[in-house]
Amino acid sequence: MIYDVVHRTTYRYAEPVDLSYHVMRLTPRALTHQRVLRSAVIATPAPVRVHDTTDYFGNVATYMSLEEPHAELVVDARCAVDVQFPVPPDPLSTPPWEQVRDSLDGGGLPAETLAVEFVRESPLVAVDDTVREFAAPSFPAGRPVLACFLDLNRRIKAEFAFDPRATGVATAVREVMQMRRGVCQDFAHVMIACIRAMGLAARYVSGYIRTHAPAGQPRRVGADASHAWVGVFVPGTSWIDVDPTNDLVVCDEHVVLGWGRDYGDVAPIRGVILGGGTHRLDVSVDLRPLDVSYASEQDG
Repeated sequence: MIYDVVHRTTYRYAEPVDLSYHVMRLTPRALTHQRVLRSAVIATPAPVRVHDTTDYFGNVATYMSLEEPHAELVVDARCAVDVQFPVPPDPLSTPPWEQVRDSLDGGGLPAETLAVEFVRESPLVAVDDTVREFAAPSFPAGRPVLACFLDLNRRIKAEFAFDPRATGVATAVREVMQMRRGVCQDFAHVMIACIRAMGLAARYVSGYIRTHAPAGQPRRVGADASHAWVGVFVPGTSWIDVDPTNDLVVCDEHVVLGWGRDYGDVAPIRGVILGGGTHRLDVSVDLRPLDVSYASEQDG
């Protein structure tokens, strides 16, 4: 599936910003199952300096600085990607979860060594007894590891309610566990915490998911969503992506931007500003197959 993606972020400031410096992770990763056909990040007003680099986790990080007063900043990230996720293995063919845990405890094969850094707690993913108790039923003795992950994926979807008003970007895992409410970022953090509580490896994946209009209604441009899900480590196949918000194995309706230990490693835009006062943030995402006609669609 080939997608065209437009991700617009708009900051409107109560007072002019004199200087601002930003780092953006808005360029899709080039992967064996994701080919980046084109990509550009354009800011208005135009920055004085722009520099692309690769961060520790292999994500594309774009740095920019603006050195003239501005009351509004618009960042347009545009790309076209060809996505074809591999078919996951039969869950029952994967090794017992305890075997995988033991291989990640103190080193192992090269692929397992690379996964070790995703076993420990991270700034936004803390593990406590509540997390351990919630995770335990999905990991009975001897269960194949992918079957464990899929059961946990299903349980989070079933037991947590999607509520965009319940949490913010800094909401801790323990609070989400108490409320049983949140958004995709929260559900990804909960799943990662549960997996790490069992001594296994999980990483936070940021990107986009295609959404579909209700039956009989036109698709609204800009109504798609930034999204987050979880990469789980399965020896023999390396990483498999699962989506606890929707209880599915990630397929051809997801586009990967990047991954890290948690949201803090892959936030779409971060920055430091001088001035500005309060600000308003608006985000719109439009993800569409390139062969879909927009003749009958309404602007969002």
